[in-house]
Amino acid sequence: MANQDFVRQMDIHGFGRSPGFSMRWHVDFVLLGFLLLLCGAGLFILYSATGQDISVVIRQATYMGISLVGMLIVAQVPPRILMQLAKWFYIVGVLLLLAVLFMGVSSKGAQRWVQLPGFRFQPSEVIKLIMPITMAAFFAKRPLPPSLKDVVFSLVIIAVPVVLIAKQPDLGTAILIGASGVFVLLLAGLRKRIMTFVLCLAIPSIYGFWHFFMLDYQKRRVLTFLNPESDPWGAGWNIIQSTIAIGSGGLYGKGWLQGTQSHLDFLPESHTDFIIAVVAEEFGLMGCLILLALYTLILGRGLFITLNAQTLFGRLLAGSITLTFFVYIFVNIGMVSGLLPVVGVPLPMVSRGGTSLVTLLAGFGLLMSIHTHRTFLGVSR
Repeated sequence: MANQDFVRQMDIHGFGRSPGFSMRWHVDFVLLGFLLLLCGAGLFILYSATGQDISVVIRQATYMGISLVGMLIVAQVPPRILMQLAKWFYIVGVLLLLAVLFMGVSSKGAQRWVQLPGFRFQPSEVIKLIMPITMAAFFAKRPLPPSLKDVVFSLVIIAVPVVLIAKQPDLGTAILIGASGVFVLLLAGLRKRIMTFVLCLAIPSIYGFWHFFMLDYQKRRVLTFLNPESDPWGAGWNIIQSTIAIGSGGLYGKGWLQGTQSHLDFLPESHTDFIIAVVAEEFGLMGCLILLALYTLILGRGLFITLNAQTLFGRLLAGSITLTFFVYIFVNIGMVSGLLPVVGVPLPMVSRGGTSLVTLLAGFGLLMSIHTHRTFLGVSR
């Protein structure tokens, strides 16, 4: 008892804590520093991409401030509480997606929102957090490597929200959510025979997804990706203009605010999905490498937190969040450079957008929670 009292006193006064711990708040300051640098770079790039529209930058900065506060609040929630509530999170999330399907608000040909008093709410953004939490809680309570029964059941858990979101239609978000669930499944470990079964199951699933869920314009995007010049004034326009912008930047770029493709409106969505083309045109290869270095630092910190997580739930959840963040970056840069089909995935914390920013930073709040809520010599923190 005396020893535990002594440890508690050390804990209260901040002794014996590992780097990244706050005395009163559960905050990983290393990760926070990297995120603030990226947010600052994002606002700097966005000012040029929007044609020097300061009102858009101020609005995005406001979203960033709200999102950072939300991240710090999420970081205070102990992982064990998230694990206990995971099942209910999932049920509520699926019910919200069903509400979108039957009572959702349509805009620009998509039905993705639920109208609430005073504002619209997009449930698919919340599912980005609910999916990895649910999957991590599911496998944390079961023996590993998982049995075939558990693998099949987990695939059903993933498939339900993915199909509902794909029907909105929102293929980019469906891919990200599916990836976050699959990453937990892979991190849980799979026997070779089960891995073979899953791969064999994936082939007919892709066929069914193409024929029964993908819309005509989504199919055209995939086919145009293979040959953008087949429709240069239609579906291939975005990819052609983005590759021109990337190539014209050279090694050092044309200079900040000097991009022609974006400022002369040749490049569509230059402040959202295609903003990396603005970076390449104005700052060249070196600018892109600096931005990628920032992303690498964040990914490295996420992997560090994953490897040092004390619980199976924490490792699975942190690993999924980190790898899904990598998918964000990989898919966005891949589609802008013509290596992947255009699916509408923003460049994290650089592209304009408030909802996705809130979700992303809430995910990093979960990482901070996993890293800072530790058991220290028998004392839970």
